[in-house]
Amino acid sequence: MSEPAHSAGTTPSRWYLTVPRLLDRIAEHLEKAVLALSVLFLAGLLIAHVIGRQLFNTGVTGQVELTQMSLIIMTFAGLGYGVRRARHICMSAFYDQLRGLARKAMLVLIHGLTGALMFYLAWHAWDYVSAIQARGRTSSALQIPLWIPYLCAPIGFALAGLQYLLTVLRNLTSRELYRSFSELEEYDTVPDAEVPQPPAP
Repeated sequence: MSEPAHSAGTTPSRWYLTVPRLLDRIAEHLEKAVLALSVLFLAGLLIAHVIGRQLFNTGVTGQVELTQMSLIIMTFAGLGYGVRRARHICMSAFYDQLRGLARKAMLVLIHGLTGALMFYLAWHAWDYVSAIQARGRTSSALQIPLWIPYLCAPIGFALAGLQYLLTVLRNLTSRELYRSFSELEEYDTVPDAEVPQPPAP
């Protein structure tokens, strides 16, 4: 008997998925909070800058730097969220030709290798952030330590890697194919588009 899809509003009650599910939810709430705050901050910053330019002939000091930092934070904070929702880019021409166990094995291999790559990038990003902190580099206008916004890079890569590994675990413990820990693969369930027939003479 196959387990119901999480996307349909039901969650499989398997005790060994309790901890991974908890990790997934914690990471999701963290990513949502960071993304929401970043978007709101960026929107407020740009509105305040435009109003200041139009009414007071002066904008927000360091607006360019703050905008760049916000975009960096949103980019890396969105890595894990994109993987969780299976919205990442997929090169699936060869994968789509597979069926059954071969398809699942390829899915597990792809996600396992990609997760390892994410952790590898997180390690190098951490080294980069540590080097920036050791050198005391700051932004030119506001003198903000650059390691603070760049810290989102190793965290984002690590969260993305965690999502890939959770997807591997989900596929190893489920009959169905999962594109992410909570998203079923639904390529095979999409009906073919009906080709309109010409009207009879």
